[in-house]
Amino acid sequence: MTTTESSTSPVAPHPREEAEIAARVKALEAMLIEKGVMTTDAVDRLAEIYENEVGPHLGARVTAKAWTDDEFRSRLLADASAACAELGIGGLQGEDMVVVEDTESVHNVIVCTLCSCYPWPVLGLPPNWYKAPAYRSRVVRQPRAVLRDDFGYEVPDSVEIRVWDSSAELRYWVLPRRPAGTDGMSEEDLAGLVTRDSLIGVGQAFAPGHSPGH
Repeated sequence: MTTTESSTSPVAPHPREEAEIAARVKALEAMLIEKGVMTTDAVDRLAEIYENEVGPHLGARVTAKAWTDDEFRSRLLADASAACAELGIGGLQGEDMVVVEDTESVHNVIVCTLCSCYPWPVLGLPPNWYKAPAYRSRVVRQPRAVLRDDFGYEVPDSVEIRVWDSSAELRYWVLPRRPAGTDGMSEEDLAGLVTRDSLIGVGQAFAPGHSPGH
């Protein structure tokens, strides 16, 4: 499901402290281990998988491929899960992925208004702000203001913003625009310009020569 900008007044944010969220997660983890539902080793292995084996670096790899291969890009937009499978990427929470493409006139943003549905194989685990009620409610109503005020990302008024609501059935992610000045760059170097935020739509890919520390 997608929505576009509305003129509704923004809802005042009520962000949860990350420490509170972490404490809740730890309490739930301890309860599940105590009841024998899962083991400490299983928790550690799951964390290892989503920290090192899947995550935004895979989404960046897919994006770089789409930037350099028009036929692959067409397949990605037609059936994201199948196209990712061509690169050996897929798995839990990635069975039904949909990629939406940024253009000169349209910018896309992803949210899950009901909970925190997210394409794990290409983005890893969702950041805490993605799961927070403040983001989930406000970005639907005032996406331009949220991008500007919360993420420092100014989208020109001439560009339409579309908000895509992920669900258990469909998990969206964004194919960001390729930065200018990247002609001739290898797929590996292009992938280094792709950020997690650009794949969610709350930021853009880095320009050549830029990095998170700059």
